[in-house]
Amino acid sequence: MTQSDSELRRTLGVGDAVIIGLGSMVGAGIFAALGPAAAAAGSGLLVGLAVAAVVAYCNAMSSARLAARYPASGGTYVYGRERLGEFWGYLAGWSFVVGKTASCAAMALTVGTYVWPEQAHAVAVAAVVALTAVNYGGVQKSAWLTRSIVAVVLAVLALVVVTCLGSEASDAGRLDIGASGGAGGVLQAAGLLFFAFAGYARIATLGEEVRDPARTIPRAIPLALGIALAVYACVAVAVLSVLGSEGLGQAGAPLADAVRSAGVPELVPVVRVGAAVAALGSLLALILGVSRTTLAMARDRHLPGALSAVHPRFQVPHRAELAVGVVVAALAATVDVRGAIGFSSFGVLAYYAVANASAWTLDTAPARRVVPAVGLLGCVVLAFSLPGTSVVAGAGVLTVGVVAYGIRRRTAER
Repeated sequence: MTQSDSELRRTLGVGDAVIIGLGSMVGAGIFAALGPAAAAAGSGLLVGLAVAAVVAYCNAMSSARLAARYPASGGTYVYGRERLGEFWGYLAGWSFVVGKTASCAAMALTVGTYVWPEQAHAVAVAAVVALTAVNYGGVQKSAWLTRSIVAVVLAVLALVVVTCLGSEASDAGRLDIGASGGAGGVLQAAGLLFFAFAGYARIATLGEEVRDPARTIPRAIPLALGIALAVYACVAVAVLSVLGSEGLGQAGAPLADAVRSAGVPELVPVVRVGAAVAALGSLLALILGVSRTTLAMARDRHLPGALSAVHPRFQVPHRAELAVGVVVAALAATVDVRGAIGFSSFGVLAYYAVANASAWTLDTAPARRVVPAVGLLGCVVLAFSLPGTSVVAGAGVLTVGVVAYGIRRRTAER
């Protein structure tokens, strides 16, 4: 049986899928999210991290079960459509594409801020162009580059942990697991930290390019999530032991400030390079995932049909990748990184809410419905615990998507 020209080639194994998930999760989020999360939760930072991890785990399990049942490009866009109906699939796809496009811009700007602060927007645009070209060359090239980036980032994070915990400035007494920021602060911190966990969806959106997806995806998603959680916990404990929750909440560059406070200022440039490389890794995987969801939505004519084309040589959705690259480059040249991250978090949580609702329909056994129920509730609570501006902007853009869907349906019925 020959492979259709409109289908993508299955080349990724468990290791490749885990690496792509790690490249999305263990990225710029851990370098940037700890500070704002500590400012919101105070001494409840570690509690917020635990809450974010629980919600992420539920989402991962729901995504894994759905991806095994529907191993096609598009992730929750496909799951929502098949389990809940066309509208919910569309809403998930819209949330993902719009939210993650904003996240792409945020990651690109993070690269620019660390590499050349005075020309952050120009560097961000250059990064988007370069990584779009890498993705255009085929998913295996992207997986190889992501593997290299993950290795560098993990090495830098390990250096931060060892430096902080081994310094005289480290004090276990600073690891207070109370909640000085209150329950609302802990939930807001969890919502912000969730931004750093969301990369496992990239594995599900690559379902059409994974070998034996029914076995590979359910293995790769929890494995990638578990590794990311272990890394985040170690980094959070190490940085807190040096800066404390108050100092961490005031830090502009938390990990760089931590190694400086630990008495090793010469490592600050290394941490800055690590942050830039991490952001590049996240950006690479994000462009990969957004373009695949764009492909799936274009196949169903929710987006222009021309975006569903697959390159005959490289076997990638080249028009979708180019379109995503152009939009992200435009955003990176104009938007503010904090606004992009807040809006992205709301969109991603809406996306996972649909994923959990879809997983709920897979089995009527009460025990099998606990995980998707907890995940759905967690997504809704964390989404509306984000800063008010993020909630308003996110809800507004989702409303625009709903209106566009209604207009399209009404036009098609005429």
